[in-house]
Amino acid sequence: MSEVEKEENLVKKTCRELGITQKELAERIGVSESSIKRIVSSKPTQHIINSINLILENEKLKRELNSVQFFQDSLKNFLQLRTNLQQERY
Repeated sequence: MSEVEKEENLVKKTCRELGITQKELAERIGVSESSIKRIVSSKPTQHIINSINLILENEKLKRELNSVQFFQDSLKNFLQLRTNLQQERY
């Protein structure tokens, strides 16, 4: 597989993973949609590669944060329920 095909896959993979269009990816990176379309058919700059990788990392961290927040909320609800049950016993 050539370097261009690898980078083409990076753009397509990123859009698929994030569930966004190439236009939305362009907006997140801060480039025009036509720039993203050119990237798909040619070799992207290191800046674009870095931007895409940062977006992917950001999304991963958001998912992890949501998981932590869900766990915290669940634990808080559990502790509140436990406290209520203990108070009902007395």
